[in-house]
Amino acid sequence: MPTSNYEDFLMEDLANPEEAAGYLSACLEEGTDVFLLGLRDVAKVQGGMTKLARSTQLAREPLYRMLSEEGNPTFSSITAIVSSLGIQLQCVPSE
Repeated sequence: MPTSNYEDFLMEDLANPEEAAGYLSACLEEGTDVFLLGLRDVAKVQGGMTKLARSTQLAREPLYRMLSEEGNPTFSSITAIVSSLGIQLQCVPSE
């Protein structure tokens, strides 16, 4: 049986907003650096950094830096990015 590329499968799943939200929630549980990389994955599926830059009114190159493992975006940048991706941040009680 032929194998499929994991990234292709992931990108297909992330096109679904509910899957993307679940993916980002799981990434956030793993840590800030994983969450930022997850945001980059979702942005890639939804049209790339150029489209994200236009919709957030943030420059493309700083977006790449923000969404890297070493990124340190401001909260306002994160909320702009998440909102642009059609996802909503929520706070829930910890278990």
